[in-house]
Amino acid sequence: MKTNALLSGSIARIVLATAFLLPLADPLVATENVPHAPYAQWADLPERGQLIVRAFYQESEAYHIWAGGNRYNVAYKSGGEDYGIDINQGYLTFQYGITEQWAADLSVGGTTTGWRCFSTNGAIQSTTGLMDFSFGVRYQLLNEAQAQSPWTPTLTFRAGAVLPGSYRQNFPFAPGIRSAAIEPELLLRKHFGWPGFGMFADGLFRWNRTTGNDQYIVSAGLFQKIKGWELNAGYRHLQTISGPDLVLAGHDISTTGSDPASFAEVRENNDSVEAGFSYTTSKRHITYAFYSRTVVDGNNTDQKFWIGGYIEIPFSLLKVK
Repeated sequence: MKTNALLSGSIARIVLATAFLLPLADPLVATENVPHAPYAQWADLPERGQLIVRAFYQESEAYHIWAGGNRYNVAYKSGGEDYGIDINQGYLTFQYGITEQWAADLSVGGTTTGWRCFSTNGAIQSTTGLMDFSFGVRYQLLNEAQAQSPWTPTLTFRAGAVLPGSYRQNFPFAPGIRSAAIEPELLLRKHFGWPGFGMFADGLFRWNRTTGNDQYIVSAGLFQKIKGWELNAGYRHLQTISGPDLVLAGHDISTTGSDPASFAEVRENNDSVEAGFSYTTSKRHITYAFYSRTVVDGNNTDQKFWIGGYIEIPFSLLKVK
């Protein structure tokens, strides 16, 4: 009872703090880029008293964009090289097991993006700063390993929030929405078929309280575990509910909104394929992983190819009897 009371008080303080900070963020130009674990990995929780730290580095490049339903080549040629829209970033994710069914997570990091394609003389334009950072609490509704029915999956609900980073506002294709947001989420993982094989599914709705262009993100796919290895492949869809289109005319990019120079309410949509693999050591349970994601279609977005990797280390902060 004491643990539940403390937990309820902590959640209340998080909600109040988020509500207070929501009006403080400013609108911007950006593409969605909130730190998030792939393959519905957050369906699984840390053990009680366990802290899991993940250091993630990734980069992306894009040589095409979709604007107003049309696809454009935005590669800028200089010195025999093609320059597109490039992002480099790294972030830390902390997970802590509060009880057997409750966990908390926090993701913070830095990001930078640059391009030449939208400047008339090909000059490099860039912005650098803190990423939009996310935090949340998770409650595991069902646990496949503890269930009596073979049909029961691992199912977890996450109540999350996003606060804006510090990169430059009104920068085309900035690395993030930079909007305060609230996002409920459901995550599922389930083994079936032969040993180690299973599926994952993840769905969230994000109320972007600053920009007003709410989004939902859904993903689903398959995984295969072989001893310490895990292989993953899946599909991810990002849909923005409302907003104007992008317009590209020569090197000038604008929107069809009431203020063509403001990108705060752009309706970004895209479909992508993600794949990767990881290896977890048998003694310390340290995980090394590779991750990739390719945007294959969309509108008002760039055709990113993401590549990166992470190392994840668990720490026991509480001795459980």
